[in-house]
Amino acid sequence: MSERRQLRAWLGLLLAVGCVPLEPQGEAPESQKAPLLRKLPAFRDDFERAELGPDWLATSPAWKLEGGKLCARGARNHPAWLKHKLPLNARIAFTATSASPEGDLKVELWGDGQGFAKGTSYDDATSYLFIYGGWQNRLHVLARLDEHGKDRIAVPVDPESQELHNSKVVAGRPYRFVIERRDGKTVQWWIDGHELAKLQDPNPLTGEGHEHLGFNDWDVPVCFDALEIVPLEP
Repeated sequence: MSERRQLRAWLGLLLAVGCVPLEPQGEAPESQKAPLLRKLPAFRDDFERAELGPDWLATSPAWKLEGGKLCARGARNHPAWLKHKLPLNARIAFTATSASPEGDLKVELWGDGQGFAKGTSYDDATSYLFIYGGWQNRLHVLARLDEHGKDRIAVPVDPESQELHNSKVVAGRPYRFVIERRDGKTVQWWIDGHELAKLQDPNPLTGEGHEHLGFNDWDVPVCFDALEIVPLEP
């Protein structure tokens, strides 16, 4: 079997079990690793197992796997962090569902992989925060380090709107989040294919302390599923 066919067979086996590491295992030279990371999903998790497992750090016992999803209620801004590091430029996609009419779907990206709110206000984050239907389903927010920060992008929710960029989160409805950074500084966020917010950060969160994904929750019951991370070339 050729080297290329062996590589494809190895990747297919990893995808079949639903959890692919960000970095290929073994001592393959960088010249062999780079094409794989550029062209194929570097990480995928469908949560189809009994325990969260060693790829994740849950900073609250509220995080559990339920019915093939990662779920929490009352985590109080104590995220479940993915231990694998995010690439500088990446596309992150996942499905999020709230069981509450208060919405409040939250994820943080390019954070430190271990932090959590020390008080009732999450003004000490290490990441970009994406909140869909926050504050009792009144705001969609993209924030940097502080979810209440003056520099956040906040889209007011119109209770009568049918447009995803400003409508309320519907309880029980799954939403597909897609978030990208392509140039090391511009973060874009889509919900079900509709662009919600774009942040051009003059002082982007990069390097040590800004390399991880965390699913988050305040009080309402939420679930996350079908996570995919793909490195992107600038």
